[in-house]
Amino acid sequence: MSYEMIALLMFSSMMLMLLTGQRVFAAIGFVAVVASLALWGDGGSEMAFNAAMKLMKWYPLLTLPLFIYMGYMLSESAIADDLYKMFHVWFGPVRGGLAIGTIGLMVVISAMNGLSVAGMAIGATIAMPELLRRGYDKVMVTGVIQAGSSLGILVPPSVVLVLYGMIARQPVGKLWLAGVFPGLLMASLFVIYIAIRCFIQPRLGPVLPREERQVSWGEKLRLLKAGIIPLFIFFSMTGLFLMGVTNLTESSAVGAVAATLAALFKGRLTKRVMEETIRKSLGVSCMFMWIILAALAFGAVFDGLGAVKALESFFLQKMGLTPWEILIMMQLSYLLMGMFLDDTAMLVIVAPLYVPLVKLLGFDLVWYGVLYTITCQVAYMTPPFGYNLFLMRAMAPPEVTLGDIYRSIVPFVAVMCFGLALVMLFPQVAMWLPEMFYNR
Repeated sequence: MSYEMIALLMFSSMMLMLLTGQRVFAAIGFVAVVASLALWGDGGSEMAFNAAMKLMKWYPLLTLPLFIYMGYMLSESAIADDLYKMFHVWFGPVRGGLAIGTIGLMVVISAMNGLSVAGMAIGATIAMPELLRRGYDKVMVTGVIQAGSSLGILVPPSVVLVLYGMIARQPVGKLWLAGVFPGLLMASLFVIYIAIRCFIQPRLGPVLPREERQVSWGEKLRLLKAGIIPLFIFFSMTGLFLMGVTNLTESSAVGAVAATLAALFKGRLTKRVMEETIRKSLGVSCMFMWIILAALAFGAVFDGLGAVKALESFFLQKMGLTPWEILIMMQLSYLLMGMFLDDTAMLVIVAPLYVPLVKLLGFDLVWYGVLYTITCQVAYMTPPFGYNLFLMRAMAPPEVTLGDIYRSIVPFVAVMCFGLALVMLFPQVAMWLPEMFYNR
């Protein structure tokens, strides 16, 4: 059997196991170990062991549990509630203002969290009831929360970009900086769409009643204090890192400590908050560790087979595709997989193939990491089985049906595809900031 056929058999076996409902790390790791034993005999048993040792000796891996802890601490201590009240008062007098404020809330939460799931939970539990109670269209509301929560995997400190950096061996600092302007661009496009749509159809996003808008400037300025703690956390973590005071791992530790001190300062560091934060952080961190371990083992087998070279030869020589056409095909494959898998699973499944191929095609791997992340945002919201669609269905009130959720994401997916096209056509949107910072 040729190496190309072995690689194809491995990939198809893994996809088949995933479709049976097996855990992602178990499916990937099992196929990798069986293939290595079948190809190289007893010597193949060392591959999984070497992958485990490589993972355990990888110092930057410490950032993952610390960032995850920080996100859950901020979520469990309800600091986001204060933020939403601030956005509520400042944006309420504008048509669609509360929806625009929700996008602002999601950007701030993303800058403190790095996970889209936390943003979704905060949006569905805090923003959605308020928006529906004030007469906002339920289809508009569900679309806003899903689109806004997706920013968590793009705006630094994105945990997904940290994971991509580990697998693609790219500097996480560069990836974070590369995600700043695309993340703000995406948020700005959402705001523009909401503002235009609510201007044309005011019933979708009515202004606050007059009695709720009559808030003194003193009260408005007092509410701005809700933004001080998130700003402090973001600066203490990302600011110190960008100034060169801390490295990436130290920065994640600073962020975790700052989030804990913030909860203590607000008087919310209770036993329940600490137990929930630690329990959830441990569960998500262990999941990530197993997935990275399985991905490293799978990648080692693929490297040994020369599958990347075979793919390059197939696309460039046999099919005659240009590098850009191949890149677009990769993005389309993410959209297809996003109907069934989450972002982490997509990354570890195709990273052994795509990352080396992207490098061979001459594209920048940091820029491609941003493209991958934006495409994951779109895939999260793509019917029929987009990951965010079912998260929203689980968290939404009974009056919001699955049909409402499907309809709600159509315009936001179009906006996100437009944003993705802009980043592909103008790579400097992503690359200007990291190039300026690292070339100083």
